[in-house]
Amino acid sequence: MSTTTAELTVGEIAARFPASIRVFERHRIDFCCGGKSPVSDACQVRGLDAATILREIDAEIGREAPAAPDDAGWQTASLDSLIGHILSTHHSYMKTQLPRMAAMMDKVLSKHSERHGDVLEPLAVTLFAMREELESHLMKEEMILFPLIRKMEDAVQSGQPFAGSHCGSVQNPIRVMLMEHDSAGEGLERIRQLTNGLTPPEDACNTFRGLYYELGALEADLHRHIHLENNILFPRAAELER
Repeated sequence: MSTTTAELTVGEIAARFPASIRVFERHRIDFCCGGKSPVSDACQVRGLDAATILREIDAEIGREAPAAPDDAGWQTASLDSLIGHILSTHHSYMKTQLPRMAAMMDKVLSKHSERHGDVLEPLAVTLFAMREELESHLMKEEMILFPLIRKMEDAVQSGQPFAGSHCGSVQNPIRVMLMEHDSAGEGLERIRQLTNGLTPPEDACNTFRGLYYELGALEADLHRHIHLENNILFPRAAELER
């Protein structure tokens, strides 16, 4: 018996059944920025058979071991704990990796631009723009949105009225974050296009290959990061406000 249906959105399935993320990543189905699309539509875009994908998801759910903390329980955990997880896992990763990857990019560009400049130069522009936008994005979440959500939850738990925020509704900063998530998704797709699916050239040195590996790791982490926010944290915060 199927657990999921093609009418559910990709984001809904990823939020309800975290094991499905492994299938979406395997087939490069966007479960974060593109999470509002029904599975049937998302599969059609990728040239995939929806029934086959759903069977793969059901198989993953069926063999699922006790889920890791970052993949389960966030629908019922406190928003404070979810935010803490996002900060300690994904924000911390970005703050470490973005400067490191920028340095790797500079090194590879200086050594290989003569032979591979047609790829590396636009790749550097894309990566550096993503770094600037993401670092600003993290700061806005940490300084504005996350404190607002925590204050809302504290007010509900204490039974006290919420004093409000200079942002007005929590939907206002969420709307900005969603747009920036879309921009990050576009940046990741651009990187994929430029690098032929993160495939280094045959003459790539270890640093060159390491850069592509780190770009793949960045993509995977950012997908999970955006998924937790778009599909779980933001909808729950909006419901809390209502």
